[in-house]
Amino acid sequence: MSEGGTVIVGSPPTHPEAKQDDEGRWRMPDGRPLPVSASDLERFTYCPMSWHLSATGTSGTSEAIERGIAEHRSIHEAIVSFGEQRFLTKRNLLIWEWWYAVIVVLLIDTLAFQYIDDVGLNVVEFSRFLAAGALSFLLVGLVAVLVPWRRAIGLNEPFRPKRQGHVDAVEPVFEPRGFMGGWFEGGLLEALMFVSAIVLALHSTALLFADNREQASYVLAATTLGWTLLASTLLRKALKNNEEARRLAVENDLDMDAEVSYSDDDATTALLIDKETGLRGRPDQIVIIDSEFIPVEQKTGKVPKRPHASHRFQALAYARLVEMTTGRAPPYALLRYGQNNLHQLPWDQSAKDELHEQIRAIQHIMAKGGATRNHNRPGKCKNCSRRHACAERIV
Repeated sequence: MSEGGTVIVGSPPTHPEAKQDDEGRWRMPDGRPLPVSASDLERFTYCPMSWHLSATGTSGTSEAIERGIAEHRSIHEAIVSFGEQRFLTKRNLLIWEWWYAVIVVLLIDTLAFQYIDDVGLNVVEFSRFLAAGALSFLLVGLVAVLVPWRRAIGLNEPFRPKRQGHVDAVEPVFEPRGFMGGWFEGGLLEALMFVSAIVLALHSTALLFADNREQASYVLAATTLGWTLLASTLLRKALKNNEEARRLAVENDLDMDAEVSYSDDDATTALLIDKETGLRGRPDQIVIIDSEFIPVEQKTGKVPKRPHASHRFQALAYARLVEMTTGRAPPYALLRYGQNNLHQLPWDQSAKDELHEQIRAIQHIMAKGGATRNHNRPGKCKNCSRRHACAERIV
């Protein structure tokens, strides 16, 4: 029965073979729960008849749908670009830091070669001391690469979501999140050991065989100047990448410190599945805020005064999927309309109960049928993208 009181014959079931379990969920004969996508929740809440038409193969046709697809693609591309610019910023800054360290070492070498004879230092003994240090760093680095020492000392793997083959948009330069090392695997510490061994070995050799100290100091001074110019170009690149990332962050309401762990483009991103309820879907984005994985649902078109119930259920569905995928419940989901209209939807017990009730309602109609128009609003029917195929549309 619709809101206007008109008796309407409901739709036939789409999964008549499903049976209800003790918890009220409808399952297939093999025990799997009836699949309900986050998009199903949105369509069903908007209008059960529109959802039924979609479930039975009727595609929506409207300019708004095409425009929304294009805008979602544009948002995804901007989010990915933001991640790439942040990655380039981090990489160039890290390389610049290492190059700056080389400049400091070269400057020290310049002074050392100029005045080492004046301090009465035994050059041969000091060269041997540096060679011994180089050998020590090399041996420690080799052991660190060959032996999984991180796990041996009880270093726990940091929490990270199950990505199911998805590649993060922002990834650390040297060590991926959760890197534990192991046999023939090295990380940042191992790299530092080997670089230190190379630097000490070069200095040991240079001190031992540099006959003309003054000439060597001039060469080192020129090298220091050239290296400084090269390092400045890297710093300029890093600043340029950071400025582009900041522009993208402003345009897409992102925090500059936020990490984008997931961005949906339908082609490469994994489908998140909740095997307990049958829920599935792809959030527009998952961002890391205060060490929490927060799903983001982007909505295009007209900005409402308050979130639509259909959009709210879709965003809450993604909160459930994030919780079941990562093992940690997000404190909230984000629903965004346009650039400057962002809503936090608490993911609390009340929201969980509402979501589960709506999932069961969809599954019941999938198994028993009975989908009907749930409103008596001509304007809503007029704007429905499946109005052309709906037998219950309001003329």
